[in-house]
Amino acid sequence: MNRTTRLGAGLAITLLAVAGCSATDEGTPEETTSQETAAPDEAPDTGALEPDLEGIPEVVAEVDGHEISREEFVEAYEGQFQQLALQAQSAGQPVDQEQLRIEVADTLVGTRLLIQEAESRGFEADDTQVDETLAELAEVNGLGSPEEVVEALTAQGLSEDEVRSELRTQVKVDQLVDDAVGDVEPSDAEVQELYDDLVEQQEAAGGEAEVPPLDDVRPQLEQQLTSTARSEAIGTLLTELRESAEVTINL
Repeated sequence: MNRTTRLGAGLAITLLAVAGCSATDEGTPEETTSQETAAPDEAPDTGALEPDLEGIPEVVAEVDGHEISREEFVEAYEGQFQQLALQAQSAGQPVDQEQLRIEVADTLVGTRLLIQEAESRGFEADDTQVDETLAELAEVNGLGSPEEVVEALTAQGLSEDEVRSELRTQVKVDQLVDDAVGDVEPSDAEVQELYDDLVEQQEAAGGEAEVPPLDDVRPQLEQQLTSTARSEAIGTLLTELRESAEVTINL
């Protein structure tokens, strides 16, 4: 595995994050700013918050002859584990690493399927689109410029050519996903229905906080509906691709 593993593993997670998240994962308007979390009686066992990589094979999976290596899997697994470990620490619960292994392997397989499909359909990505993606990454990560994104990645051992090559792949997959999803702009009726559901849930819960007026939360509701529609479309596409592919997972 070449040095693009570090960026490629992160790419795998970002490409499929929307497919694995429900609408409620992003936060909904009925959530209050003060969420109570039950404090554990005892601090969690820090030993249980270490990634368990024992027994991971050199070839974790194969997709139509393309091998997903242990190195690529570990890179993605450790990134996901760190996020879950923080949640586990605050909740006083261990990370289900067996389930996480399955999810990360499936994510990497799904990403490979999307990449293959994007290439087979002939999607292209030019330098302008790569530059736009770098600008978006800079904004999301609080960096001042696309150049700072490249500098941050080259500091991890990647060359600028490798960074741009991986981002070019991401642009192609984004095009594939957009093509599969189509127009998912929610209608006024869908927004109203979701809002009514939230109001009903809040009333049933008996909470003191009220759901804000519809106009105040419309952008969040529209984003939630769009995310759900995209998730469903990507899930359908991945199911179709997997049915026609030769996939072997060795975990």
